[in-house]
Amino acid sequence: MQLQIFKDRFCVCKIEDVNQLDIQSEFFFLAKTRNETSLVCKYEDSPKNCVAIDKYWRCFCIVGILDFSLVGILADISAVLAKAGVPIFAVSTYNTDYILVKEENFDKALIMLKESGYDIT
Repeated sequence: MQLQIFKDRFCVCKIEDVNQLDIQSEFFFLAKTRNETSLVCKYEDSPKNCVAIDKYWRCFCIVGILDFSLVGILADISAVLAKAGVPIFAVSTYNTDYILVKEENFDKALIMLKESGYDIT
């Protein structure tokens, strides 16, 4: 399976007002529940109205469109990284999964994934 690395740095934010988001940004994930609104975006695009922010994440995604009938893909990646002691933050879209790893763990994560047979570009 092929994984694609993003060169950008990301952040995970807790926000109160979505009206200040730039929806034209190239990359962001927004999740809203009755208890919170969370945003994952490029660090440089983080809004000024963050209630909380966790900085310096790196990201990679699974290349290609994943059919909904596929089982265990994200579980396998997270198991490889858990075994290496690398925490993750994962988000999914209709097509694929994105895995974020803190910057200080990123090189270790890539090494472990390569050793487990993942093709990383």
